[in-house]
Amino acid sequence: MPHDISLISTIAVGLSFAFVGGIVAFRLRLPPLVGYLVAGIAVGPFTPGFVADVELAPQLAEIGVILLMFGVGMHFSIADLLAVRKIAVPGAIGQIIVSTLLGAGVATLWGWSFGAGMVFGLALSVASTVVLLRALEERGILNSKEGQITIGWLIVEDLVMILALVLLPALAGLLGGEIPAAGAAGGIWLAIAIAIGKVVAFVTVILVLGVRLFPLLLKRIEATGSRELFTLCVIALSLGIAFISSELFGVSFALGAFFAGVVIHESDLSHRAADELRPFQDTFAALFFVSVGMLLDPAILIRQPLQVLTVVVIIIIGKSLIALVIVLLVGRPLSTALIVSAALAQIGEFSFILAELGIRLRLMPEEGLNLIVAGALLSITLNPLAFFVVSRWTKKETLTNPSGSVFTGQSTADNRRTGDDERIRSLAFNGKPNRTTE
Repeated sequence: MPHDISLISTIAVGLSFAFVGGIVAFRLRLPPLVGYLVAGIAVGPFTPGFVADVELAPQLAEIGVILLMFGVGMHFSIADLLAVRKIAVPGAIGQIIVSTLLGAGVATLWGWSFGAGMVFGLALSVASTVVLLRALEERGILNSKEGQITIGWLIVEDLVMILALVLLPALAGLLGGEIPAAGAAGGIWLAIAIAIGKVVAFVTVILVLGVRLFPLLLKRIEATGSRELFTLCVIALSLGIAFISSELFGVSFALGAFFAGVVIHESDLSHRAADELRPFQDTFAALFFVSVGMLLDPAILIRQPLQVLTVVVIIIIGKSLIALVIVLLVGRPLSTALIVSAALAQIGEFSFILAELGIRLRLMPEEGLNLIVAGALLSITLNPLAFFVVSRWTKKETLTNPSGSVFTGQSTADNRRTGDDERIRSLAFNGKPNRTTE
């Protein structure tokens, strides 16, 4: 009986191309994710040959985001998040404001409308969840103080983006879009109140009920002695809570999954749950990068090279400098500021969502999405280079996380004497952190 196999073909071909691309990238001493991105271009609609389902691929990628954020949440406690609020909240908000104004200013010079510039700048201001977490995890600094600051920063960015997605339709008329604003000022303030109320309600429910129920559920399932049931329980919790949080409270899948993981952190079985989840995280994270590559029309690199270069400069240099200055202003050391700025020097999934919404609301031209996707792909590819620069800049300063992993930068002279050049290059481009023995 004939049946639709688009899901199977998208997964099978996407993962196969990602595997080949990852191997080639590894051989060229590049991060595997570069190979995944190129694989996405190869199976995308803008290149000849097989074309993966452009509707299914982003949904598969979203699963990767959910699983990754759930896993990160399982390594963070509420106390960890509250401890970094004094830098994460003002830092993220300040960086979003300045980055948005910078992007809007450039768009104005291109002749775009004010509304188009604001959407464009906002899309350039938010970092990719997957890229940021993978970068911290692969370098062994996810659980360090710097990692906690960056995660807190990311959570605040997600909350701001959720608010932006709610407000854009209401503000479309005022910003020059074809869809009229939902009422006067009262409608806008009502939208803000509803958005904030939903987030508060979700956090309250997940913390009050989840802390009591989820760890108990894991313990009961673990007592059965069935590994497959335990694994299934972890996956069901991560995907189920993310879906429910989005449907009932309007928060993003990533944010819902993260707070679910924070609740699971209270269980003694959180480490085992994280280990069971890891293979699924890696698989769907690869599909995420493939889906990003599918969005890029390579011809834009030839049609609009200066605009693409400008976008990349804003993302990699502009955002990094803004974050660097903000972290230093709140009294953190230069080493912390450098790591946070390097982690934020890229954009991703929220940027695409904002751009697509801006196009639907007739606020931003379609070329804006192409520029954003090109900027995302290039910034993600160059992100390991940002960490490489940080490792050189920090020289002999060492940042040690609670588990003993370190992020080390050494001078060139020291590298020649000790032979550490190879390890630093491996750290930056292959994601393998150096380790020291006490």
